[in-house]
Amino acid sequence: MGGKKVVVGMSGGVDSSVAALLLKEQGYDVIGVTMQIWNNSDTEAIEREGGCCGQSAVDDAARVAEVLGIPHYVMDFRDIFEKKVIDYFVGDYIHGRTPNPCIACNRYVKWEALLTKSLEIGADFIATGHYARIELLPNGRYAIRNSVTAAKDQTYALYALTQFQLSHTLMPVGDYHKDEIRKMADEAGLPVAHKPDSQEICFVSDNDYSSFIEKNAGDRIPPEGRFVSEDGRDLGPNKGIIHYTIGQRKHLGLSMGHPVFVTDVNAENNSVVIGENEDVFGDRLTCSDICYMAADKNDSIFEIGKTFEAVGKIRYAHRGAPCTVTRIADDRLSVCFEEKVRAITPGQALVLYQGEHILCGGTIERAKAGS
Repeated sequence: MGGKKVVVGMSGGVDSSVAALLLKEQGYDVIGVTMQIWNNSDTEAIEREGGCCGQSAVDDAARVAEVLGIPHYVMDFRDIFEKKVIDYFVGDYIHGRTPNPCIACNRYVKWEALLTKSLEIGADFIATGHYARIELLPNGRYAIRNSVTAAKDQTYALYALTQFQLSHTLMPVGDYHKDEIRKMADEAGLPVAHKPDSQEICFVSDNDYSSFIEKNAGDRIPPEGRFVSEDGRDLGPNKGIIHYTIGQRKHLGLSMGHPVFVTDVNAENNSVVIGENEDVFGDRLTCSDICYMAADKNDSIFEIGKTFEAVGKIRYAHRGAPCTVTRIADDRLSVCFEEKVRAITPGQALVLYQGEHILCGGTIERAKAGS
């Protein structure tokens, strides 16, 4: 690629390692960078989980860079990670929402901070090992396109990237299946070819979110509250709203004689609403903090009061469902699904697709299950 310089965010995993390999083979001037985002004193548990934040990630990335014959550096993003990811993660749980820290990390750390530093050192692009593709559409806008493998598709967590960021980003892994990526790593002699994938949220060990929040929230922890039924009956004490999310069935500590589920979390009075399985399903939501991708916010499709059809995903593992969308205010969309979907959860993202491309996305507001 004529010596164009690209900084590859190398997490020490096989995907980002092969991204560096592919780009080098394509003729780019490749620089490997591992982002330090977590304090050394807190990485012991993370190391056990195989996360992308610990010293072993740095060591693995450095070994891969040596095999590839590319320079490797560590950049310190601990302050921005603390502010934009950890504080947001803790704050959302305190306010009864369920956040997606991977989206925040992508938006503010892996792109905003890394891209800024990379451009400062003369790079033309940054690159990652995400299973997604970037395309320039006929309307002149860049958009994330689904990867070739639905099993590993990571487009959902990338909806908030800006046009500027997309224009300076490469995602070579999106054209391949996972087994092809491992085979390429193996054939190239990369030491991480068979390394297991890391957990989704790298900074929370053992998936113990509540303990992490208690450790980092100080005196902001909400007090214990009450479980209440769908019709308002008191069902007993709860441990505090940070322990619960919509759709949850396990670890409720309730003896109801049959499985019951969390259908709402109310930060105003620290109550947790309990209902039946069918109460967890709903077909309507509103979302805000809209990020526009395949079409500009001033495009006719987003005219206030006008409806359009799309496929909406309400969480990372959701396969997506047909829906009708209406822009109801400058920064708000109203969505109605053709069929009810499970556990519409405030704080999570709604990402809208048309065809294989991300049209736009936003943050789900309070939406009572069963609506």
